[in-house]
Amino acid sequence: MNIYQDIILDHYHHPHNQGRLDISGKSVQVSNPLCGDKIEMTIVFEKNKVKEVKFQGEGCVISTASASMLTDYAKNKSKQELKKLDSKFIIKMLGIDLGMTRIKCALLPLEALHKLL
Repeated sequence: MNIYQDIILDHYHHPHNQGRLDISGKSVQVSNPLCGDKIEMTIVFEKNKVKEVKFQGEGCVISTASASMLTDYAKNKSKQELKKLDSKFIIKMLGIDLGMTRIKCALLPLEALHKLL
């Protein structure tokens, strides 16, 4: 197993920022009907930067790891910085080759984040 696969499995088994923010913030739900993944993301901004972000839902290894890693990255970033993120960023962040069906799983958290912006 390579280092990237280990990191992905670690984020799947021990996801960072999992849960829902109880304080008033923006929230969105997205789903991938092809595989059944569902993610709800909640975010709080302070002075145009992400103060806190959490996610919850049901998803495969790739979508859960992607959500965990993306929410880690998003903290303290500005809306402008986050709007620039694209599929290339997610693929590089995950560090593995993904087929067409798996790329949709990996991009689901990014879709949620962009909707919150």
